[in-house]
Amino acid sequence: MELVVLNSTKLGDSSLVLHCLSREYGRRSFIVAVRKGGSKALYMPFSILEAQEIENHKSDLWRLRSISPVHPLNGIRSDLNKNAITLFMSEVLWRALQDGAAEEDLFEWCKRSILTLDALDGDFQNYHLRWLMELISVLGFSPALEDIAPFAGENLREIKDLLSAPMPEFMVYPLNGKKRSAIADSLLRYLSAHLEIPLNIRSLAVLGELYR
Repeated sequence: MELVVLNSTKLGDSSLVLHCLSREYGRRSFIVAVRKGGSKALYMPFSILEAQEIENHKSDLWRLRSISPVHPLNGIRSDLNKNAITLFMSEVLWRALQDGAAEEDLFEWCKRSILTLDALDGDFQNYHLRWLMELISVLGFSPALEDIAPFAGENLREIKDLLSAPMPEFMVYPLNGKKRSAIADSLLRYLSAHLEIPLNIRSLAVLGELYR
């Protein structure tokens, strides 16, 4: 089974609860054993792993074993800015998806998004905005301008341009860090309204600091 790590929670001294997205189960949490002093880099947000699930008939919290990385993601892990973007993206999914959520093609889209960011060489500062717009579509909410307009505020012109921009033009669209954060906030409020849950994404402030 392949899975994407969204977040992790420490459970005692030797275990983690991994909150994951998989093709088979959608969003689901699993327990993994972690050796004392062992590296937890394997379980960083948006790591793509292969593992065997072990059912627990007494609990919905299953275990994982035989865990190994599917892709090294060297392009992400060696770049502070890309890592910050993946923290944002994974937090959005972790807060937006409910356990058992398994929208069609969600896992494949998520995996493809991670590998695309990993491969990008320069001009990726707008990537999380493109990703948010795609996520809105994947979850079934059309990101049409007339729908987003009530949430856009002073960002309406930029959102209009970005919605119609192909990927290459989107990546180089001129925005400063403050404007990127404002657009991301508009899109998150739009998504939050449709999901009917608050999306308080703390890592958005980190991106704002990096991309001033």
